Amino acid sequence: MEPDGGTTNIRNVKSKHWTRWLGTENRCVVPFNSFSEFNTAEGGDIWFALDESRPLACFAGIWTSWTSVRKVKEGETTNDLYAFLTTEPNAEVGAIHPKAMPVILTTPDEVEAWMTAPSDEALKLQRPLADGTLRIVGRGVKEDSAGLAT
Repeated sequence: MEPDGGTTNIRNVKSKHWTRWLGTENRCVVPFNSFSEFNTAEGGDIWFALDESRPLACFAGIWTSWTSVRKVKEGETTNDLYAFLTTEPNAEVGAIHPKAMPVILTTPDEVEAWMTAPSDEALKLQRPLADGTLRIVGRGVKEDSAGLAT
């Protein structure tokens, strides 16, 4: 049995593999206040947020129950898994990670559209945030007041 490492980023939503999970019953949001992209040149993570106060936003995601071998010693298990959509990067993320960035929802209307709109409407949200929307708020491992990496 080979372990299934899973997929965390979904870009090609036109693939038959992903289209079966694009209905409202499999959509989810993944809340965050900052996210990181690894930068080889700097040798570590670069952290992005909407601003220095790190307000809450959401990634557009999909979820499903999936049966596979996650850990060989546990054998086949069924788990609820999620992944988030990605898109081409905006200027801020592209300078660090030119391949892609997460699809970010910043307003209640965008979250509502992602969760309830027909697929063709919801997928219009698969776009980068406007240039200038994100800020670099940290470099390397960020620890919160409890000493936990965030």
